[in-house]
Amino acid sequence: MSLKEKLFKQLEDNEDRMIQIRRHLHENPELSFKEEKTAQFIEEFYRDKEVSITTNVGNGNGIIVEIEGGAGEGPTLGLRADFDALPIVEEADVEFKSKNEGVMHACGHDGHTAYLLILGEALIDLKDEWKGKIKLIHQHAEEEPPGGAKSIVASGILDDLDEVYGIHLFPTIDVGDITVCAEEAMTGRSNFELKIQGSGGHGAMPHTTNDALVAGGYFVTTAQTIVSRRMNPNDSVVVSITAFDAPGGYNVIQDSVTLRGTVRYLSMDNQEPIYEEMERLVKGLEVTYGVECTLDYVYDYPVLYNTPEIIDEIEETLSESAGSYFEKVYRDKPQAASEDFAYYLQEKPGAFIFVGAKPEGVENAYPNHHPKFEVNEKSLIISAKAMADIILKKIQ
Repeated sequence: MSLKEKLFKQLEDNEDRMIQIRRHLHENPELSFKEEKTAQFIEEFYRDKEVSITTNVGNGNGIIVEIEGGAGEGPTLGLRADFDALPIVEEADVEFKSKNEGVMHACGHDGHTAYLLILGEALIDLKDEWKGKIKLIHQHAEEEPPGGAKSIVASGILDDLDEVYGIHLFPTIDVGDITVCAEEAMTGRSNFELKIQGSGGHGAMPHTTNDALVAGGYFVTTAQTIVSRRMNPNDSVVVSITAFDAPGGYNVIQDSVTLRGTVRYLSMDNQEPIYEEMERLVKGLEVTYGVECTLDYVYDYPVLYNTPEIIDEIEETLSESAGSYFEKVYRDKPQAASEDFAYYLQEKPGAFIFVGAKPEGVENAYPNHHPKFEVNEKSLIISAKAMADIILKKIQ
């Protein structure tokens, strides 16, 4: 029996455990930087196994598990799964619904962790048959800036990696499909908060005020001209205002308003120009409306860049297995979402790929970050086998 056959058999034999782990994590979600019990669960999973475990890596609850292959020298590979949840009230109709009110695994990180735990266990059990070293990166705080990945990279614990890999589940992709994207695969992002300080007053006498609400309304619409008039139309750029905080009564013009939003871009060349255009727009608000503006603008996760040669290798490798444990692999367009896995890829060659997880009998699945988000649990074994397929080419 080949190493691949042994590895796949062990994954198949433990598929039910994989699903149960995912459901346990789904029932017990924890927010970014607060994943103490989840981190403890992961640490205990590896405690009696022949591995090196490093906890509290980076700026939170990150865990690095190092497995030494026993078949000689080889590459050092990093495999990453995130494990934080989101501040969302779950509305999905599942038996293993979140027990933590207002917290939900609405992005599939429970599935990422479950598949990597079982794959890691199989790699440990068969470590005498493969060469090199594998570092399992159980990462905290992907969802909340500054994220966990940047600090894990900065710790130096991954300096010896030759390549790094990750998988993300998407219920908007058919189960059985795996998609890959070379070069820019996910957007970079920046977040901002704008406070507009005016001079409030009586709703019947607006002429005696400097109306921050009007200035805010103008900003909401005019910010879109940054994309439509200042950016190259061939570039992918999004500016979204996601919050407009101006509580008050019927007859009171508010003294100040606060707006929040996000910016996405598929080229790092656009990161600073978007900020410069927004800063110019804000200065115009002050002059036009007689208000004072405070813009808090934060450069966040960078563009996720997949190494083209590695994507070519992955596509070739998975194409050989298409029709067995999954249906097909294909090239897809970049994802509009952002991911702090991008920090690993800034330092090391590698790839981040997407595994379809659409629930059975659903035409239009709820997307990631939706209160009714669900994944097809068949995607867990597909993810484990796909990652095994990819790394076996490197460590045999």
